[in-house]
Amino acid sequence: MSDLAREITPVNIEEELKSSYLDYAMSVIVGRALPDVRDGLKPVHRRVLYAMNVLGNDWNKAYKKSARVVGDVIGKYHPHGDLAVYNTIVRMAQPFSLRYMLVDGQGNFGSIDGDSAAAMRYT
Repeated sequence: MSDLAREITPVNIEEELKSSYLDYAMSVIVGRALPDVRDGLKPVHRRVLYAMNVLGNDWNKAYKKSARVVGDVIGKYHPHGDLAVYNTIVRMAQPFSLRYMLVDGQGNFGSIDGDSAAAMRYT
């Protein structure tokens, strides 16, 4: 065994939790919550666009259901809830949410008046 493993260092648990939580919170904010300065996309946006590219969702091909895209994103790239991924697709398909529409959606993707989008099985 190394000397490092044999030594026990007493630590104030309150201070350790404060610093650990702050480090974790900052990594989440910088890594996931704030858009990247290079392209303005969050990781979930990038994963959705990549999955749509792999699926062959091109401008000159037939539309695919949002549920199909959400399933691929969750299964392969973003193991979190389906609603977060679907809301990302909806936001990228709304002409009033982002500066440029990144997804050409077919169906009800909500309105600027606050109407919500249809369920993913319909869009």
